[in-house]
Amino acid sequence: MKRYLLLLSLFLVGLLTIGQVLAQDKLQVKINRYLQVRNLAGTVTYQHQQSSQPARVGTKLENVGDSISVGKNSSTMLSLDTGIGFVQVAENTKLQIQKLQATGSGGRITHLQVTGGQVKLKLRPFTHQDSRLQIETPAGITGVRGTEFGVSVQPSGKTGVATITGSVATSAQGQTVYVNKGFQSLVIPGEPPSPPMPLRNDTRLDVRYLVDQGNQQGRIAGKIDPVNLVILENQPLTTDKNGIFDILVPLPANRRIAVTVTTPLGKKQDYELAIP
Repeated sequence: MKRYLLLLSLFLVGLLTIGQVLAQDKLQVKINRYLQVRNLAGTVTYQHQQSSQPARVGTKLENVGDSISVGKNSSTMLSLDTGIGFVQVAENTKLQIQKLQATGSGGRITHLQVTGGQVKLKLRPFTHQDSRLQIETPAGITGVRGTEFGVSVQPSGKTGVATITGSVATSAQGQTVYVNKGFQSLVIPGEPPSPPMPLRNDTRLDVRYLVDQGNQQGRIAGKIDPVNLVILENQPLTTDKNGIFDILVPLPANRRIAVTVTTPLGKKQDYELAIP
């Protein structure tokens, strides 16, 4: 009798487990979460698992690990499946899916990762209390429930956050700051976010040194807003916490160096520096 009851219990547990798995599968098919390419320009690559291919309008990022990589002088815009908003991805940027889920109550959870480059998001306020979206960078996490904001990430992981409307919560090292409309913040890996400061969206480049160092090398030192990105001859640079950089570069035949400064909101300024 005991053996019969044990076998019956195992059978019922098995049926329950199968039912739960089937229910989860149905739920996943029903949800069908994704980010979709709405438009693109230049070189944009979609990667799924170990395979990659050129992205096209309509390409969907549906799985954890799916990513979009945007090349030089290129860009793409992604739309969220919920119709809540858009993600503009700038040149030299990789965006990857970390989480696409739905809560039992119908909320939508979207986690994205940006390891370098710049993205700008424009989102309507979420109507469901459990819905949320966050951007993870090597320096910290920025979470929103509806706003327009941008994120820039230097090769070191140093991250700039700037907000146009609404508010975003930026967290690192156990501390959180709220970057409200008209403010920006800097997050350095291993440090908490800086206190928010008034938004500048300023692409100015202050050149400190521009000299011929000999041996066909030039020295360039300059300063930008610390939250900005600077690309020199197609190579993204890392600045210090004050936005200062100092680098030796090979001298091209025309002795002119191309530099681009980009804010977290995507405002861009190109410079051509002539080394005397």
